[in-house]
Amino acid sequence: MSERHTYRVIVRGTWDGLTEEARARLLAEAADHGMTSMRFSEEGSLSYEPAPLKHFSMRYVVVSDAADGDEMAGAIAEDRAETALRDLGYGFRDLRSTVTDLDTMKINRKPASRR
Repeated sequence: MSERHTYRVIVRGTWDGLTEEARARLLAEAADHGMTSMRFSEEGSLSYEPAPLKHFSMRYVVVSDAADGDEMAGAIAEDRAETALRDLGYGFRDLRSTVTDLDTMKINRKPASRR
């Protein structure tokens, strides 16, 4: 069995071809998708600024084989984002992702202060 890693992935994109209904829904729900809604989860969390309604980001947790690397984790998250946005009826373009492997990231701990 292959080693599994946990990745945090931010998928960014641009709204495109939004219907008037989709635009109105996004504007009405904007307060639920601001800075305080930014969480990494398997189902993803959507965040965007209502003015101007141009860009968005989605945050995902992806667990996959370490051998597949960052590229696969990014592709999985982008696929999840595409599916979620299409299911919601939102037009988008230019998806791109930033991936962090939590299992290999280095944590710089400050030494305990001396008294």
